[in-house]
Amino acid sequence: MLKPWPLALAVALASGLPLAVVHAEPTVQQQLLTFDLPSASLGATLNAIARQSSQVVSLDPQLVSGKQAPAIHGTMTAQEAMRQALSGSGLRLVVTGSGSFTVVAAHDSADALELGSTTVTGTQLGATTEGSGSYAARAVSLGKSEQKLKDIPQSVTVLTRQQMDDQNLTDLRDAANQITGVVGVKGVGQGMVLSSRGFQIDAWQYDGVPIPRNMYALGNWATEGLVFFDRLEVLRGASGLLQGTGAPGGAVNLVRKRGQQAPTVSLTGKAGSWDHYGLQLDAGRPLNAQGTLRGRVVVDEDRTHSFTDYAWSDTTSLYGALDFDLSPDTTIGVGISNTDNEARPMVRGFPRYPDGGDIGLPRSVYTGATWNRSQIEQTTLYADLEHRFDDNWKFKVSALRMTEQNRSKHQRMHGNVAPDGSGLMFADWITDFDATKLGTDMFVSGNFDALSLEHEVVLGANYSKYTSDDMYARLFTPNAGNIFDIDHHRPEPTLGSILAAGGAAAYMDYDVRQKGIYGSWRVKLTDDLTAVLGSRVSWYNYIYNGTSKTTNTATGEVTPYFGLVYALTEQWSVYASYTDVFEPQSERTVNGSVLEPIIGTNYEIGLKGELYDGRLNTSFAVFRYDHENRAVTDYDSGFACDGWYCSQASGKVRSQGFEAEASGEIIDGLQLSAGYTFNTTKFLEDPDNKGKVFSQWTPKHMLRVWGNYQLPGELSRLSVGAGFNSQSHTLGYYRDYSIPGFTVWNTRLAYQLSSEVGIALNINNLFDKRYYIPTYSDPGGNNMYGDPRNFMLSVKYTPNL
Repeated sequence: MLKPWPLALAVALASGLPLAVVHAEPTVQQQLLTFDLPSASLGATLNAIARQSSQVVSLDPQLVSGKQAPAIHGTMTAQEAMRQALSGSGLRLVVTGSGSFTVVAAHDSADALELGSTTVTGTQLGATTEGSGSYAARAVSLGKSEQKLKDIPQSVTVLTRQQMDDQNLTDLRDAANQITGVVGVKGVGQGMVLSSRGFQIDAWQYDGVPIPRNMYALGNWATEGLVFFDRLEVLRGASGLLQGTGAPGGAVNLVRKRGQQAPTVSLTGKAGSWDHYGLQLDAGRPLNAQGTLRGRVVVDEDRTHSFTDYAWSDTTSLYGALDFDLSPDTTIGVGISNTDNEARPMVRGFPRYPDGGDIGLPRSVYTGATWNRSQIEQTTLYADLEHRFDDNWKFKVSALRMTEQNRSKHQRMHGNVAPDGSGLMFADWITDFDATKLGTDMFVSGNFDALSLEHEVVLGANYSKYTSDDMYARLFTPNAGNIFDIDHHRPEPTLGSILAAGGAAAYMDYDVRQKGIYGSWRVKLTDDLTAVLGSRVSWYNYIYNGTSKTTNTATGEVTPYFGLVYALTEQWSVYASYTDVFEPQSERTVNGSVLEPIIGTNYEIGLKGELYDGRLNTSFAVFRYDHENRAVTDYDSGFACDGWYCSQASGKVRSQGFEAEASGEIIDGLQLSAGYTFNTTKFLEDPDNKGKVFSQWTPKHMLRVWGNYQLPGELSRLSVGAGFNSQSHTLGYYRDYSIPGFTVWNTRLAYQLSSEVGIALNINNLFDKRYYIPTYSDPGGNNMYGDPRNFMLSVKYTPNL
């Protein structure tokens, strides 16, 4: 059921009705226009935009002499078109009080847009990808101060809003599987595990604030949609400096949509395979005459059945945000989001034969019961305040509170399958997980000159807290199921019936807290060489109350970081970086003690390019990790740790390989995202696994390619997209069998009917490849098929306001 609070805001934002404030009528430069301008001289492009929008632009011809503008394609305001034209030029756009445009010189450190007496800094505009029409990000905010990708001595990928829309990516796991070197794994549960370079990423950032997102009493239940977010930033490599202990695989940062400076409304309807329907309203506008108060609302409804019999899912997503300029130098932002998902899921998929052989079931087979149900509700509150002391210094504080309720009642089938399909057990489960995550982050950053050198410093602190109240109950019925003749109509269990039949219930809670202080220092040693030094000091406290109590603490742990960036030219740079890893573990040994922390070292060297005035980002990286003391399952212990296996230290693990990536406009009209990863993970020293692959679901080879081409000239209303995901084989959870690799092709055809209406048809798995997705796969279960060929038709209406 839709909730009323965002609907009132949505109606007001979409219709222009006042919300206890007075807003200005849209001026000419705020109207949406469709531009189709080829790459040309900057002066010619600015004049073309001015002519089409009936605006006046004033400039000194010497400022634009010899400068080139990128191609401008798409529907946007004149302001947005001019900002795109000026990107990378060292110039900025000023809008006078009368509404005319002026182009003036700007500092290289920020692009500013002045609206009368209001200044909007690069903090809000520099890294934003909405409306850019590009797969290339101008900057990222992962490191607190906004930086270009080529200035960061680690591998970073940004999935822009344009690419998410083109590929119809609405789920974080699907998005992760489009990113170089990252694997989105289907967990044991309805959620996911994100993995990079062979290691899990369990703390996710929201607007730069990290919180734990994969800590549950049982399995993996973390889910996340993308409708609230402008972009997804992913750093590969150890990220302890950014978010504290752990995170050897990297960091993901979900950057939310913000209030907008020009009135915009989009209404998108979708219809696709398996009765999949969706409707989304996304609206934003200034809410007062000065443009200092800006609002945004997103209302999204998604309902679908599945290629799997009986399965379905209904999701309602609501989001509202306000940004308010308290002064020209101070901005406060608040937001609230809610996602409510109800579903009949299939949990834990299919079993395999005991030797790991594929049973060969049709993809439509459902192993659950008709009474399978789940409800996942997530509510998140966001708040931040940024103060800009001057052009060089700023302070920002952000806070996040997320509550999550995760309840399910479901049937699983697993065990050793006989040739006739018998031998399986039914498992009836009831889960009830409630968790609250809190996170805060504050920092000050600035630039200064000292000792004839240019310096940039960041000094900050953050804190996170995770508390939960969890329960699950389960009942196993051995030798009761046949995989070729599944009973979907068994009696629906209750907690009482599970206990009465000899099942078990477990109650537990977590209290996990982490805090730390961090700092980084960038110093330009020469015109071309920059050194980056950083460190974090962390405190960690872990309490788990189950059938027994487990505690773990770490005090004053130091995580150092060092990097060098050398500018070969204005477009190309080489880099090298080193960082330590410190990762507390909660797993226990059979004697009840907590495992020692993971320690390790990470090295990376690479080459980065920012080409065509920032329209194309490229990178190549070679990396090696050496880690010790990682937990592995101690199967000899039986279910001695709260009804499950205990753990033991894994000895020494190494992950190494190389990556190559390109994203952005490679020729006029063609946006491309392409990345190849070669990655091996291995146990170097381990009593049971020496010489074996460490990360079962990390393929040795991964190639992700997607491109979208907008045809030129008279055919410019038409765009065509295509791409594929290809990877080599992975392993089952026990490393005793291989899961074949796969190549899956997707395509898209879109047509702009008018300046206000566009249609698009996405076809996924074009050649209907039958394959298994990365999961915690084992012979007993959790083998999940990838989606068969499917279609999605979308119609987007963006009125000219």
